[in-house]
Amino acid sequence: MAPNPTTQAIIDFSAGAAGGTACVLSGQPFDTAKVKMQTFPTMYRGFIHSLVSTVREVGLFGLYRGTAPALLANISENAVLFLGYGLCQDAVRFLSRMDKGVDLSDIQKASAGSLASIFSSMVLCPTELVKCRLQAMHEMEATGRVAAGQRSTVWSVVKMVLKTNGPLGFYQGLTSTIVRDIPGNFCFFGAYELCRTTFAKHMGTDKEGIGILPLMFSGGFGGACLWLVIYPIDCVKSRIQVHSLAGKQEGFMKTFMAIIRTEDGVNDRLITEMFVGEHPCFVLRRQNFDHIFFPNFVSCFKTWIHLMIYS
Repeated sequence: MAPNPTTQAIIDFSAGAAGGTACVLSGQPFDTAKVKMQTFPTMYRGFIHSLVSTVREVGLFGLYRGTAPALLANISENAVLFLGYGLCQDAVRFLSRMDKGVDLSDIQKASAGSLASIFSSMVLCPTELVKCRLQAMHEMEATGRVAAGQRSTVWSVVKMVLKTNGPLGFYQGLTSTIVRDIPGNFCFFGAYELCRTTFAKHMGTDKEGIGILPLMFSGGFGGACLWLVIYPIDCVKSRIQVHSLAGKQEGFMKTFMAIIRTEDGVNDRLITEMFVGEHPCFVLRRQNFDHIFFPNFVSCFKTWIHLMIYS
């Protein structure tokens, strides 16, 4: 028996929250290294150097700075995204003059995911700002951008933002977040659904019956497409959110052009290390693990809830 819309919305919200928690706990050290390299590219020779230097200078705990806001960010993003995804599918059906419950095409589902990212960005931006500042606080102090010896806790960062910029200060980098997530989620949901459709056709079944391995591949392929498209934008977002701690930071386009104009050689090296050779095996593994693991976790969680409710 199909659940009513309210029950389905609760199931989608709970599954997204549980999946986000699992992904953060598994990948926080990789995300920390990514943020450090994006915001201070000249300080680290590569991914491994970033990890080793952090452990040596700050300790193992340094890799897990920002875990609390990261948990909140992923739970809120995935919960709102998957809740919004269902609602945006209904919106796409309405705009396409389709009956409720009619299955959408892969492109239409990608459009629904892209539209849903507008809502998820609103809850993601404040938590990511706190997370990124905590992750790069050691580098901010080491370069003299902020005074050394300050307490680096979630509450201290929150108080600093409120004191210097007020509540709207949490939305520094919002434009970058939206510009990143709209095409990113279009690519993710589009590639993910396209893969599932292809597997279903070859296996002679529906999308729900393709099995775990094809679902894992679909999530990984969607994650790869997402990050290959959005990585430069994510770099700009991280730069804005972290460097604004030391004073007013330029907007998206000016920061983007400044990176290209002043750090061209550094960026060539970083792009090479991220996408060629052994470094993508680590950096993209963290991102793809999220997208490989997340759909399976969410699918299993939703199935479990259905069984609990209707068995």
